[in-house]
Amino acid sequence: MHTIVGRPTDAGRASRPGAPRRPLRSSAHSTRGPTSTVAPKNQSRDNREARERLRLYQARQGLHERQRRRRVRDDTVGIMVLVLVAALATGSQLAFAGTHRSAGADASASATATPTPSASAAGNTGDVPSKRIAKGATWTGTLTLNKTVDLGIELDGAAAPQAASVEIDLIRKQFYTGTTCHRLADGADLRFLQCGSANGDGTGDAGFQYGPLENVPADGKYATGDIAIARGASPYSQSTQFFIVYGDTTLDGSTGGYTVVGKVTSGLDALESTITSKGVQDPGADGTGKPKVATTITGATIREEQ
Repeated sequence: MHTIVGRPTDAGRASRPGAPRRPLRSSAHSTRGPTSTVAPKNQSRDNREARERLRLYQARQGLHERQRRRRVRDDTVGIMVLVLVAALATGSQLAFAGTHRSAGADASASATATPTPSASAAGNTGDVPSKRIAKGATWTGTLTLNKTVDLGIELDGAAAPQAASVEIDLIRKQFYTGTTCHRLADGADLRFLQCGSANGDGTGDAGFQYGPLENVPADGKYATGDIAIARGASPYSQSTQFFIVYGDTTLDGSTGGYTVVGKVTSGLDALESTITSKGVQDPGADGTGKPKVATTITGATIREEQ
């Protein structure tokens, strides 16, 4: 089974300091007339100003040097983390495999990339939002695609408290706004649109991966409208990516299945007429690929249902 994974998001860089200002020089003495050696009356003040300018210049230089050292330190730490992640990588990040059964033939719905950070089969990694955020409640909101397709959504905080909490937190922080829906499946019983990749290509995340799997269909059948969490090989490799089922879909449940976090309550007709019905661009061996209609999440809202 192929997989989609993520690269860590690049850390921010401090801006490069500009060229240091040249210190102003002040003459120790001046003359009045061709033979005078008497210091001017404001010499003491000039000296004080010169010393102050020198002090400020040196302070700026010290700040720039500290910033430079901090950048070197951050770069070094970043490289060490990347090396560690590469060494620990055992599975894939944010993908799911689907079994497409038609006329007795099987086909896998998946894609590939390089994992980071690596998911641990033993538990969560990174700063995972608390599952208490969902409060066991039902949450409703909207997901807007390409500024014109408005999907009504509902998250089930009782059936999938951890996944719902993560989605609520990401939506509140506007993580999804500007990300893309990078993968479309349009088979007979394999119909989904996958979204939420931090890098827009099936890679990247929000710095964490989590589990466990929740509210997984026992028969591997995902109903039209289901919103489920994409993942890699490990049950603890869920992160930011999700998929919208726009037609009844059967997925391989042999590795545990996928968390159903909620459902689309309205707007599927518009999704299909403007995006999914246009087909897949350059489909891979599994029949999935980028949607022909480039699709971006342009807005998302969420609130607790009262």
